[in-house]
Amino acid sequence: MNIRQASQYLGVSPDTLYKYVGEQKIPAFKLGNRWRFKKSKLDQWMEEKSSQIEPGTKKVKAAVKAAGSQ
Repeated sequence: MNIRQASQYLGVSPDTLYKYVGEQKIPAFKLGNRWRFKKSKLDQWMEEKSSQIEPGTKKVKAAVKAAGSQ
């Protein structure tokens, strides 16, 4: 995938994706002078990120659960 395709797939702007690439937060490689992304690597990266517990996640889940039980 190129930057445009990957940004659409991930739901972020191309500028945000360039930022993530520059900070080495997302798996990417250069082919010539263009950044490329493998869908399988992006899927794996998203799976890893979604399984990590971030600070505040429990509070959000608790709030959603409480709102659903009212």
